[in-house]
Amino acid sequence: MTLRSRRFVDRLASALAAACTTALLLPLVLILGDLLARGVGALDLGLFMHLPRPVGETGGGMANAIVGSLTLVALAAALGLPIGVLTGVYLAEHRRTPFGATVRFCADVLNGVPSIVIGIYVYTLVVLPMKGFSGYAGGIALAVIMLPIVARTTEEMIRLVPTSLREASLALGVPMWRTTVSVVLRTARGGILTGMILAIARVAGETAPLIFTAFGNQYWQSGLGGPIASLPVQIYTYAISPFDDWHRQAWAGALVLMTLIGATSLSVRLLTRGKIAHGR
Repeated sequence: MTLRSRRFVDRLASALAAACTTALLLPLVLILGDLLARGVGALDLGLFMHLPRPVGETGGGMANAIVGSLTLVALAAALGLPIGVLTGVYLAEHRRTPFGATVRFCADVLNGVPSIVIGIYVYTLVVLPMKGFSGYAGGIALAVIMLPIVARTTEEMIRLVPTSLREASLALGVPMWRTTVSVVLRTARGGILTGMILAIARVAGETAPLIFTAFGNQYWQSGLGGPIASLPVQIYTYAISPFDDWHRQAWAGALVLMTLIGATSLSVRLLTRGKIAHGR
């Protein structure tokens, strides 16, 4: 191949890569642009301070749904993230064992299960025995969705850690468990945190499993033992209603939800950027 042909192939490959990148970003830009155009005009202070108004009345807000979503995501993170990380560590350190292969296969299958099926499963397992919808059931449903994402991301990130680091630590007489905690996880924490953020972002916008578990609430929740409002369910309810004011609030709620997800991702990246670079 001549030099001229190589340059042509290089430019063609670069153009294709740029086109694919644009095709990837275009839907995101269009969605965010439409969300900003419709949502900013509907934002007001009452959205963050007031409860939803009864059917037929204008005004009100989504204060209980915003607090409820934060509560459910926090509960799901408390349940799902530790189990997911430990499962990922096991898969990475015992990836060639039959049990490890079985767990990996189950995690991949669980990752492909529709969220509404998980909602129905948790409804049968938790809601029916407890004889009512609850925040606990909603948190468990979201945690189940989190698990395979965190586990598989943790496994892949740990597998990227050079074996020489483990061998150097073990050669100094450091126990295996401490090598995993102090060397392997410390080196891979950037990717693991990214997986956690992706998992949180995924469950923060889930609606179907919450309809079967947390259900929703027009008022402030008194605890996690009863129905609890959430932003995705509130947005869904308002979006399918025939009222223009509720449509307006649905756009504002969607913008708030996207902002919360983006702010969480950005803050975690900023807080861990220096530590990650130091750890590497």
